Amino acid sequence: MAYLISEEAQDLLKDVKRFCENEVVEQCKEYDRSGEWPKEIYDKAIEQGYHALEVPEEYGGPGLSRVDVAALIEEMAIADAGFATTISASGLGTKPVLIAGSDEQKKRVCDIILEGGFGAFCLTEPGAGSDAGAGKTTAVLDGDEYVLNGRKCFITNGGVASFYCVTAMTDKSQGTRGISMFLVEKGTPGLSTGHEEDKMGIRTSNTCDVVFEDCRIPKENLLGEEGKGFKIAMQTLDQARTWMGCVSAGIAQRGINEAIAYGKERVQFGRPILKFQAMQFKIADMAIKTEVARQMVAHSLTLMDQGLPHSKESAIAKCFASDIAMEVASEAIQVFGGYGYSREYPVEKLLRDAKIFQIFEGSNEIQRIVVANNTIGRI
Repeated sequence: MAYLISEEAQDLLKDVKRFCENEVVEQCKEYDRSGEWPKEIYDKAIEQGYHALEVPEEYGGPGLSRVDVAALIEEMAIADAGFATTISASGLGTKPVLIAGSDEQKKRVCDIILEGGFGAFCLTEPGAGSDAGAGKTTAVLDGDEYVLNGRKCFITNGGVASFYCVTAMTDKSQGTRGISMFLVEKGTPGLSTGHEEDKMGIRTSNTCDVVFEDCRIPKENLLGEEGKGFKIAMQTLDQARTWMGCVSAGIAQRGINEAIAYGKERVQFGRPILKFQAMQFKIADMAIKTEVARQMVAHSLTLMDQGLPHSKESAIAKCFASDIAMEVASEAIQVFGGYGYSREYPVEKLLRDAKIFQIFEGSNEIQRIVVANNTIGRI
């Protein structure tokens, strides 16, 4: 792994690797079959503080750079992409608060995380996926409270979160400028979770509907100002997309690891298949593309750490890395041959896990629009 990370992160990386080898890799195989959320695995991760890596130092976090955290998240993804997604999606749920919240709001959500909670980001709706501005969830100010009504879908961590950052219309006449962002805590009357998705991949993460029925929250739970919710959401996604590139790189690296291990043992025509140049070149292409993806992730995160514009770079990192995760997973299956297509072997799962990374946090078609707009400029 070619991330350039601090000594503290290097020590943590060894700990995370050991934890994943002992507590995640084998255990997640059964949960991948059942689709059950592995609470005991996450409880152990919480004990180690692995769920709170993105909490800023001033609010009690470890004070790691984003590149430091990326090395740790990728190691989690190598073990299991669903596990890494749960941890990363909690950071996604926290980002709107860190971007636009007051000091009190930031401290509140960081305390929740440090106490063992998870966050969730509620943007997508049944009729508003790529067109995030088409959402119909509403928030109406009633005295000192906002009343939320609507349904969000495909929400990662939806059923296990302790708090939610939610977009809702406060002025329908203004389109996206009428969207606001709210902080809603678990247990608020009128907040519930609905249909839980039986997913193709990342089955150790929870994905479900989040429903608001006359859900009353204090007006102080507004993040930023009214009408700024869409902008906050887009700023959130500009950061979060890179993290999906990071997890994608982990899936790809796992594919490389498995292909090499199998290729050294599988004998055909009297020698290990990795003795054949065709297989060597296949591994070389997998490694080249994965390393480029990883470096794009590192570059995007470095720009964020330096407070520089990163929208284009984040879109590239997410788009390229997720495409490569699919490609490498497919090639890993090819190295395994017929065995790769069997659930008795580890690589078919990588393909199932990888596919969603081309879809969520903005589909790769949307990422290409972002890249094009940032490259071409005004026409």
